[in-house]
Amino acid sequence: MADKKTTKSELLANTNTRMIGIVGAASFIVVFCLVASLSLFNQNKYQSKVAGAKQEANKQLDANISAYSSLQNSYKKFNNAGTNAIGGNPKGTGDNDGNNAKIVLNSLPSVYDFPALTSSVEKILKDRNISYTSISGVDDQAAQSASSSGTPTAVKIPFSFTATANYSSVQDLLASMQKSIRPIAIDTITVSGSSSNLTATITAHTYFQPAKDLNITKKVVK
Repeated sequence: MADKKTTKSELLANTNTRMIGIVGAASFIVVFCLVASLSLFNQNKYQSKVAGAKQEANKQLDANISAYSSLQNSYKKFNNAGTNAIGGNPKGTGDNDGNNAKIVLNSLPSVYDFPALTSSVEKILKDRNISYTSISGVDDQAAQSASSSGTPTAVKIPFSFTATANYSSVQDLLASMQKSIRPIAIDTITVSGSSSNLTATITAHTYFQPAKDLNITKKVVK
């Protein structure tokens, strides 16, 4: 009788042990499946974001290619005009000659260069045999040389000088500065002397526009 009770107890203990093992295994499988499913869900969600970002990038690339072709045709038409934008000969060597691309670059250069500005103004003065003092201003080369942007704007460059000539020559000088390829805005004029020996102190400014930054960037999809 005691042996039978012992056998039943052993069988019950073994059964309980197996049930605990089965429940434990089942719980592990359920938890593993949940964790794996969540991981797969997050991975699919991330891959979907990556695919969407790639699609947007491809659309932008197609638009850029289309815009490039249109821009190239417009540039050729603009630059190969029989008469340039200021009425000069595209193949000539005079002050108003040169193709339109050259004129645009000269009128609004992409690099800050104060010495080049002074040379341009000095040429206007020398061509008219006008006596002048050295052209003064702030050479801000160090600060402006690093300028670049995705949406650049024109930067003012102020300068001043004093010219001495007769009244008619000073008038011609002012008209020539206003017709210069590089736009020059006259801010103030102070005159003294007589019509035959007039001294004009002129403050003015022109501009340069930093180059547009076209660097290709990388985007991290999170």
